[in-house]
Amino acid sequence: MNDITMKLNADELILSALREDVTGEDITTNSVMREARLGEVELICKEDGIIAGLGVFRRVFELLDESAEVSFSCEDGDKVKCGEKLGIIRGDIRALLSGERTALNFLQRMSGIATYTNSVASLLKGSRTKLLDTRKTTPNMRVFEKYAVKVGGGYNHRYNLSDGILLKDNHICAAGGVKEAVKMAKEYAPFVRKIEVEVENLDMLREALEAGADIIMLDNMSVEDMKEAVGIVGGKAETECSGNVTLESAARLADIGVDYISSGALTHSAPILDLSMKNLRTI
Repeated sequence: MNDITMKLNADELILSALREDVTGEDITTNSVMREARLGEVELICKEDGIIAGLGVFRRVFELLDESAEVSFSCEDGDKVKCGEKLGIIRGDIRALLSGERTALNFLQRMSGIATYTNSVASLLKGSRTKLLDTRKTTPNMRVFEKYAVKVGGGYNHRYNLSDGILLKDNHICAAGGVKEAVKMAKEYAPFVRKIEVEVENLDMLREALEAGADIIMLDNMSVEDMKEAVGIVGGKAETECSGNVTLESAARLADIGVDYISSGALTHSAPILDLSMKNLRTI
């Protein structure tokens, strides 16, 4: 996440998180630190994993103290080890104390997603299948969480509802059927937009293919049905399987032959990576 992306997409969200934590003043910090004083504190890793979100972590302190300096010994995507010192944060001690929890919340959450994504993606190595995230993200955290998925070795599905056409079960019901839904989408949407259709059985699959869907999502189908579905599609559309894809189930899905596997668990079920800021001192 470069500086331009950060300023355009992340700064307001970071400031919102800071305002959530400090509505009036940081009364604890102000009690023990009555005036500006330069200090530094270490960023420590407390368990093995993949680090992600270092730029967001840094930006928290830059927004609180323009003179803050944050240096890291690692980069996003690196494997980190328990006990490893990952960086040093220098600046006004009041900013270091007030920004600590918000900065760690972002970094721990993003690193946890990258770590979990990496563990699932590793099960698909050697296959043709790419691992995708979903829109099952924490409200107002999507830009950070989808970035973390990419750092962990996954790929992003559509970012939001304006990003692509995905006709799910309720859209199909609203339209009156698969063929009707695809026809309406083709008439309404720009021709450059691909149309994806969620199907729950082989009959719906055949109907979606006949209607000219570009991507077929095989939703909560058995492994046997998904294998048959890939054969029926025969390259006439891209295929994606979805529905309760977890670390435990991903390995057995790798041999189905679908183009994509999407998993909401990458963002809604990843545990945080434990990190802390320690050894604060004045300089």
